[in-house]
Amino acid sequence: MDSDPADETVALFDDAGAPCGTAPRHRVRSENLRHAATAVVVRNSVGEVYVHRRTDTKDVYPGRYDFCAGGVLHAGESPLQSARREVAEELGVEGVPLLRLGERDYADAHTRYRAFLFTCTWDGPVRWQPEEIAWGRWVSPRRLVEMVDELAFVPDSVAVLDRWLDALRAAGSRGAV
Repeated sequence: MDSDPADETVALFDDAGAPCGTAPRHRVRSENLRHAATAVVVRNSVGEVYVHRRTDTKDVYPGRYDFCAGGVLHAGESPLQSARREVAEELGVEGVPLLRLGERDYADAHTRYRAFLFTCTWDGPVRWQPEEIAWGRWVSPRRLVEMVDELAFVPDSVAVLDRWLDALRAAGSRGAV
């Protein structure tokens, strides 16, 4: 990895979701170039979800809560490689299968990307990357839904995993969560 995250080479993606070039991360952010990113929902074997608060120094959505680990695809990386790298870097989760949840597109004034979505089960210790995570803990699916409704979460995770969150809400209304 490059020493300065702003200089990382990021894979650019076209509107059809295919790689179409590369650019340094600082250009991707400053010009809101369409790229790809991964999002990994980490659950434990009792079904809790790991929620964390981003540091105030993050380049996008600083200080907000999130229920995904993830980040941009580097040039030459597959979505699965990126997801494995990101969940290991951010939370110390390694050596577990990542299950694909699909793909979604997201765009706002801060970021535009194709999201590659994954989940995994992890019962080991969580080790935060201090440059990216300020706080975190395991919460029940019911509590996660309450938190999403009450607190400032990153809008992209909520948007690209809206169907997954709706399924949690539905399960909770049936008393299944």
